[in-house]
Amino acid sequence: MRFEVGAEDLLRTRFAVSPIFELHNLLRALEAPAPAFPSSWLARFRSGFDRLRDDPCLDAVRALKTARQGANFFAPPPRGMGQTIEQDLAAVRSWPLAAAREEIDYYLSRRRVTVSTRTLLYDVSVLDRLADFLEVAWSVLLAGEWPQMRAVCERDVVHRGAELGRAGWEAALAGLGPKVRWRDGGIELLAHGGPAGALGGAGLLLVPSLTVWPGTAVFGDDPWPKAIMYPARGVGAVFEPAPPAVPSALAALLGRSRAQLLIALAEPASTTHLAAVLALATGAVGDHLAVLHRAGLVVRARSGRSVLYSRTALGNTLAQASS
Repeated sequence: MRFEVGAEDLLRTRFAVSPIFELHNLLRALEAPAPAFPSSWLARFRSGFDRLRDDPCLDAVRALKTARQGANFFAPPPRGMGQTIEQDLAAVRSWPLAAAREEIDYYLSRRRVTVSTRTLLYDVSVLDRLADFLEVAWSVLLAGEWPQMRAVCERDVVHRGAELGRAGWEAALAGLGPKVRWRDGGIELLAHGGPAGALGGAGLLLVPSLTVWPGTAVFGDDPWPKAIMYPARGVGAVFEPAPPAVPSALAALLGRSRAQLLIALAEPASTTHLAAVLALATGAVGDHLAVLHRAGLVVRARSGRSVLYSRTALGNTLAQASS
């Protein structure tokens, strides 16, 4: 698959996060063996998933997916980096029922389901019932995890934005996946087939994700814009968090926790992300970052819904000199 990219497309290409996409992918991973994900990470969700197993809506959600596709009406496109699950669920509830039923017809023609599942999917209240189920699934599975997951995605976007400004789209797209590349004025997706063509000035939607790892996903059916879901950098910090090693000299100078934070800020990160990786209280991380900020070792900038911290030139010098 190849997307031809013009100058107008480059100006209109943007990033977004999709909470509901992460939820659907996690449900899929919990329903079937998912060797790509560490078992220790998936184990954190098993008890919550067990609470969902008897809900008939789980079978309905499963019926609307294949190995490579899923219905658009219960996975609406995100609008930007500030996307919330509440916005996603509102979009599901307000989807035109006739359009949803066209997709239901499509998926049910390709798989066998129980009479009860078919009845649920053709009920006039199907959109509300599925949205209610997804709201409960979010609450028991991802509500507590999402702040850190969002922070990883925002950190990824900061990195790619810097690469775009430094070296252009070829550098910004590098790392989206081993089978994504910029070539001769277009984006090639070697792992995906099917029609592509020009973006037509509408730009591309780039969506960092933790649960699409290690591959990519491509969206393009209406009402989605052309979109690529790709593995966010730093996903390992969520799957198997491990604090970075701290030089003893730096720990003696700053204190161990502040030294840990300075070393961890080799790339921009939020307070939530740092607290999870370093196993520190969020309030304590905020207090230590305030001290490092006053000392001129870190700076902060807002990205989406988070404030990201990064090292200053002085902070880099101190961290690198002590290693």
